Amino acid sequence: MKRKRTSARRPGRRAARTRRTMIVPVRPAVPPPAVNHPEPYVSVIIPAMNEATTIAAVIAGARGVHSRCEVIVIVNGSADRTADIARSSGANVIMYEQPLGHDVGRSVGAAAAKGEILLFTDGDLVIPASQLRPFVTAVSSGADIALNDYSGPVRSRFPHPVVLSKHALNLLLGRPDLKGCSLTAVPHAINRRTLNVLGSGLLSRPPLAHAQAVLDGLLVTAVHNVPVGKMNAARRKMSGNDPLQQVILTDHLDAVAMVLERRGGRAGFGDGTRRREIVR
Repeated sequence: MKRKRTSARRPGRRAARTRRTMIVPVRPAVPPPAVNHPEPYVSVIIPAMNEATTIAAVIAGARGVHSRCEVIVIVNGSADRTADIARSSGANVIMYEQPLGHDVGRSVGAAAAKGEILLFTDGDLVIPASQLRPFVTAVSSGADIALNDYSGPVRSRFPHPVVLSKHALNLLLGRPDLKGCSLTAVPHAINRRTLNVLGSGLLSRPPLAHAQAVLDGLLVTAVHNVPVGKMNAARRKMSGNDPLQQVILTDHLDAVAMVLERRGGRAGFGDGTRRREIVR
């Protein structure tokens, strides 16, 4: 006698047929286009001198800070392929055969920038976009100047004179909360209002630009720490001296003179308990 076939199928076979693995394609992250935006919101300014080994990575990090971004590379005094690599990475390259001098590239880049926010970094510092965006975000949210929250090493027995100068200038400005943070260190960002107040030329002397910004009531804040002290290559010393140290210290002294000229001989601080009237 033949066995009657029923419409019911064995549970195991049904499960085997219905249990299928769905493969969902994963879209790869789309890198930002290697071209400057025609109407940039953020201008990233990168002075560079003989930075062929790092400039492509520096530009790649810079491009990720905003969808409407332009990258400006000021190549000065370079004897390598820095300019060629920067151009092939889509940057606007401003070229000078001779070195411009310390921080002059910042002024040149700022004068050429089209964005509402100007972000400054250096051609030898490979910083990912995630570590640069906080500066752009802070300025977008209302800050005039967003500083690197980096004060430099202060716990050594003999702190570096430049570090001491930064702390002293902020104390004199009545901004002890900033400690050693200033426009001297990158990365930092400013808005176009700040550029209009300070002028692009003053940006090549960061301590003076920093002092004027505070004196003029601009909103200056330290927003994010990028440990550039560990990232910076050691500069070659001449006769045991840092060739830039005196330049930076002189800028700080001139910034102090600016504060005293604007606020008076005691920079706006009182005399405490001194009774000068009884001194003959």
